[in-house]
Amino acid sequence: MRVGVVTFPGSLDDADARGAVEACGGEAVALWHGDASVQGVDAVILPGGFSHGDYLRCGAIAHRAPVMSAIADFASDGGPVLGICNGFQVLCEAGLLPGALTRNANLRFVCRDVPLKVEDAATVWTRAYAPGQTIVVPAKHGEGRYVADQATLDALEAQGRVVVRYAVGSNPNGSARDIAGIANEGGNVVGLMPHPEHAVDPGLMGGTDGRGFFEIVLPAALSS
Repeated sequence: MRVGVVTFPGSLDDADARGAVEACGGEAVALWHGDASVQGVDAVILPGGFSHGDYLRCGAIAHRAPVMSAIADFASDGGPVLGICNGFQVLCEAGLLPGALTRNANLRFVCRDVPLKVEDAATVWTRAYAPGQTIVVPAKHGEGRYVADQATLDALEAQGRVVVRYAVGSNPNGSARDIAGIANEGGNVVGLMPHPEHAVDPGLMGGTDGRGFFEIVLPAALSS
């Protein structure tokens, strides 16, 4: 399976995401922000980092990149798309996911492992997990506070589109309703603030709880 990982100017976790894909049995394909297509890949990852230096707003410039038009078409056809941290911000700016990511409530950069509760294990990115399962994944962000109007938050809850939440007492940024990740209505586009690509190799990172995000998309993409 071929999984495209987009690089924007300022991306810093693109190599880590490609490494996670390869470690979990996939073929990582490097995509450039200026590409006009996704090169026939089976899934796409928008990695973490500081695209375009986070000028204007996080993801505000990146979402206008040529590759994002191709990704929007890919997603509308049911293609699996995962946005991690800055990638989550880009997906919100592009309108592929609702809401926005804003400054952490304490106005400080967060860098630590966080326990997450898997709320929706039915998306193409979370099928390796059991509903209610707790996993530990690193978080590292300064603008990870998820916000949306009450109607949007209620819709996400009612439609089962909250994919993961920060476990009770572990919300590092003040996100509404402890939301750490959400999905679109089709379940093929997921935005996640913590970094599962940093939890795939016990020898390097001390845990493997993030592997499920990279293992399950490969067979799931075949059947989508």
